[in-house]
Amino acid sequence: MSLESWIVFALFWTVFVTTPGPNAVNCIQNGMTFGFRRALIGVLAIVTQAFGFLLLSAAGVTALIAASETAFALAKFAGAAVLIFLGVRGWMNAGRRLAARPTQARSIYLRALAIAVINPKSVAGYLAAFSQFIDPAVPVWSQMGVIMPTALCLTALSYCGYTALGAGIGASALGAVMNLWVRRAMGLCFIIYGLLLGAASSPVLRS
Repeated sequence: MSLESWIVFALFWTVFVTTPGPNAVNCIQNGMTFGFRRALIGVLAIVTQAFGFLLLSAAGVTALIAASETAFALAKFAGAAVLIFLGVRGWMNAGRRLAARPTQARSIYLRALAIAVINPKSVAGYLAAFSQFIDPAVPVWSQMGVIMPTALCLTALSYCGYTALGAGIGASALGAVMNLWVRRAMGLCFIIYGLLLGAASSPVLRS
């Protein structure tokens, strides 16, 4: 990959991972609830998902899934149901004190990983990256030596930023009313993302 191509890829990936979505909302929510250091477990889960999807994309698996209308539909509706469930639960629990129930690190990790995997933006982004930035004349795995570190570093930086934002909100001693509505807004975002995911058409139908 040339320097010019790397710069274009880095810019694309920066926009890709900084555009607000379910992962960003979850990181903000985790930062508010658990504080910055503990919430970084959620960022680790997103980086895990990114690493796995990069490998799958290089192997052509995500392209295969996107080409199957049945597989896409099943993943789409399952993901939409999970996001809506999380949103409704977040809205209903918004009035509870943040420290009311301790959460194990494993739960934070698995929740963040599930949200990252079902994120509809993921498949689209990885497919775009591999269709636009991979040179078919050069072995894919040799190009991964540049693409993967760049993508993973930018992903980690972006979601660490969202986590820090949430931790800052949580540490700012918001009043009870403001805290309630911020947390309800986070829950509403999950519901909206779920509805949008459920209404999304498959890549096959859009092509």
